[in-house]
Amino acid sequence: MQLQARVSAAPHERRRHLRVRLSILGRYMLSSRREFPCQTVDISGGGLTVTAPVKGEVGEKVVAYFDALGRIEGNIVRHLDHGFAMTISLPQVKREKLVNQLTWLINRETLGLPEDRRHERIVPREASTTIKLPDGASAPAKIIDISMSGAAVNCTKDAPLGGMVHIGRRRARVVRVFDHGMALEFALPLSYDQFDENIIL
Repeated sequence: MQLQARVSAAPHERRRHLRVRLSILGRYMLSSRREFPCQTVDISGGGLTVTAPVKGEVGEKVVAYFDALGRIEGNIVRHLDHGFAMTISLPQVKREKLVNQLTWLINRETLGLPEDRRHERIVPREASTTIKLPDGASAPAKIIDISMSGAAVNCTKDAPLGGMVHIGRRRARVVRVFDHGMALEFALPLSYDQFDENIIL
């Protein structure tokens, strides 16, 4: 994937947000409440460009959802040949989380990072969970900490390094094993709007 920078389509964003090329599948809903598939072309903390079958009207509100990013709202600012450019309307705290998530996705793709330990890590309020092992067995576990890219857990049973497990309902790969526990990398990272102390996997 190229890291070619691209300026925002919205003039007032040009000095504040630098766009990068990033392709993520998703879906979007226009004010008519009809949903359509889409794919990002480039994105920043302030806006994104998508390929889309229906362009909507300039100024129209759009609600989009991407697996790796979560829910994004904004307004159409420009039509393109195969889609449109839209703003991203977010409070500052969530915008910072989105930028961190974009950075992680880009680094993971270009550098092949298995897990980014520089990601913010939190301890969820509900730390108890269940690990389903590759052989189908289940074991109780306790989450030590969690980031948007993975989690560290204490568990009474081991899983092989590189093995795929389920932590709660989320699929993950074992990237490190330690005494009475393991570090896991999620198959799909958490979206920025899921990531807080109230998360339940």
